Amino acid sequence: MSATARRAPTAPALASLLGFAGYEVTREYYVNDAGRQMDILAVSAWLRYLELFDEPIPFPPNAYQGGYVREMAEQIKQAHGDRYVHPAEAVLACVPETEDIEARLDGFILAGKDLLGEDWSYVHGHVLSEQLADCRADLEEFGVHFDVWFSERSLYDTGMVARAVEKLEKSGHIYTQDGAKWFQSTAFGDEKDRVVQRENGIYTYFASDIAYHLNKFERGFDKVIDVWGADHHGYIPRVRGALQASGADADKLDVTLVQFVSLFRDGQKVSMSTRSGEYVTLRQLRAEVGNDACRFFYMLRKCDQALDFDLDLAKSQSNDNPVYYVQYAHARICSVLAQWDGDESTLGRADLAPLQHEREFALCARLAEFPELVQAAARDYAPHALAFYLKDLAGDFHSWYNAERVLVDDVATREARLALALATRQVLRSGLALLGVSQPMSM
Repeated sequence: MSATARRAPTAPALASLLGFAGYEVTREYYVNDAGRQMDILAVSAWLRYLELFDEPIPFPPNAYQGGYVREMAEQIKQAHGDRYVHPAEAVLACVPETEDIEARLDGFILAGKDLLGEDWSYVHGHVLSEQLADCRADLEEFGVHFDVWFSERSLYDTGMVARAVEKLEKSGHIYTQDGAKWFQSTAFGDEKDRVVQRENGIYTYFASDIAYHLNKFERGFDKVIDVWGADHHGYIPRVRGALQASGADADKLDVTLVQFVSLFRDGQKVSMSTRSGEYVTLRQLRAEVGNDACRFFYMLRKCDQALDFDLDLAKSQSNDNPVYYVQYAHARICSVLAQWDGDESTLGRADLAPLQHEREFALCARLAEFPELVQAAARDYAPHALAFYLKDLAGDFHSWYNAERVLVDDVATREARLALALATRQVLRSGLALLGVSQPMSM
């Protein structure tokens, strides 16, 4: 599974930690609705649409091949019939005879744009709206909410990309070679200079990324935290360099890298490939193991380390399942307090002197770590530290609970132990909520 699904719970958990630690946080999703990848998705749907009208074209192996592409093709047919049909011969005439599969794919994109003309914008727009709506729904079902959905296309429509490149030119950090404009990123620690505008006048992704980050600073953010897939680690010096060359404070940009996830079922690694359509979506994963397991398991390793996700363990109801283990601690406390059936507000005044056992001291010490742990996790952008802490806290609680009775006859001891249990529940509840994991009252 790509790092994309892992970013879904990581970024919100980090945002929640920062908010809990006292920062004002805006959650923003950068929508890649411009550029070649969207063109590839659009032409993939169009080629599947042509198949529905017996215009068979050898489908590019590097196009998108998932079932959702066929679904979008069917939607276009249902809505507009054969309006966008063109003969296969006309399409193939635009595709170069070469073994370079990327060049052939660009040929198919060119065919779509040329043959469809103004209608290309409809196909492109339909694909975009469908995928964006699906993405929003998937994230909402996962309990992930964003305050802002920022369109990459808006950077072009408002001229921000052109202005960003112009700013770099005025600062003397752009040169022209073979008709293309290059940013001197090697001067800022990058391994080579980078193209910001191709010889055909089209801006690169890098150019729009520069414009986006400059726009963030123009909007007044004191700190920008990007959550990227680990395969984009080489992007960091060039983006920082471009910001510095533009006169912005590059230290205001921090990047958290998220490594890939390997899914295992029955001890065997699940094979996946996005382009070929062999993959497990976040929605499928959630359906199999549940939202809570998805979120908690993704936090069980530092986000810049690769993660092995054991599907069988995530579904098990045993103490070996870390999310079950932590949630069970919370449910156990709820059960004890329900059996007691007293006024929980009175426990804040309980005398804790009867807490004399070693396990009680250990549990109290663990609870006392929580405020500093949250501050450190927020400072270090390390939501995994909270997951580790909750596992340890649950372990301390279960150890104490199994060794000592809470509802004893002695009133002072009972109230002291109930107060300790209540404090543990509060920390478990707060910690799980920060990670976006539910806090069941019974299990």
